[in-house]
Amino acid sequence: MNSEVWVWSNTISQDTPAIDGFGVEARDGSIGKVDEATYDVGSSYIVVDTGPWIFGKKVLLPAGVVERIDANQEKLHVTLTKDQIKDSPQFDETTYRDQSYRDSVAHHYTPLTRR
Repeated sequence: MNSEVWVWSNTISQDTPAIDGFGVEARDGSIGKVDEATYDVGSSYIVVDTGPWIFGKKVLLPAGVVERIDANQEKLHVTLTKDQIKDSPQFDETTYRDQSYRDSVAHHYTPLTRR
């Protein structure tokens, strides 16, 4: 597994406010709001509640796809398109913290994070 995909870029610092509830912007538009965020070293992610965009589906995005955070507008910008996010592995409330699920997510997003 590529662990870099789970690492925040320079978008997070000690001065960054909590991002729960922030809007999430893909390259081609809004995809929902941050439902949960973790800051664990080497395994950070956000869970996005997509609301009506994908009929209430949640998606897990590795921290490495976050391009920047706009604290003033309470928005988080990711390096992905809506289609790339829509094609992500099915989110499961009971297994999203399991290593096997995280491996499938990393496998999906790693090629998309190489810039």
